[in-house]
Amino acid sequence: MVDSAASAVIREYIKAWPDDYETLGRLRTPDYVEDWPQSRERVRGDANYRAIHEAYPGGLPQSLVERVSGTPEQWAVSPMFTLVHLTGAGSTFTVEGTLRYPDGTEYKAIAVIGLKGDRVAWQRSYFAPITEAPAWREQWVERTTD
Repeated sequence: MVDSAASAVIREYIKAWPDDYETLGRLRTPDYVEDWPQSRERVRGDANYRAIHEAYPGGLPQSLVERVSGTPEQWAVSPMFTLVHLTGAGSTFTVEGTLRYPDGTEYKAIAVIGLKGDRVAWQRSYFAPITEAPAWREQWVERTTD
C-alpha cells in the first residue's frame, strides 16, 4: 500500500473514532485487537470493542485529535474540525488527542495504530488524566496550554 492510501485509511479511521461503529468495523481486520496497557486489558475483535463502548457508563467522551504522526507530512481534520498534523507511512501511526468526558473530566490519550494491508489490525491506547503541575518544580519549567 502506498503512503497516500495508508494516510487515507488512518484519516477515515480517526474521523470515525470512537463511535462510528460501522466505519470502524469496515476499516478493521477480522483479527483486530486493542490493548490498554494501563489497565492490562486486551479487546479482541470489533464486536467486543463496540459492546464495551455501547455500555460505557455515563456516555462516551468527545474526541479531540491533536496530532497524528509518522511520515511523510500531511494535514487532516479531526472529528471536531480541528486541523491536525498528519504524518504517516508504512503500517504504524501515532495519534495524540484529548478526551472530554460527559462529567467534564479530561484525559490526554495516545493511540498507536497498526495497519495490515489497507485495514487497521491493532491499536494500543494510553490514557492519562490532566493534572495540575506541582509548585515545587515551577522554577525549572514553563507552562504550556496543551
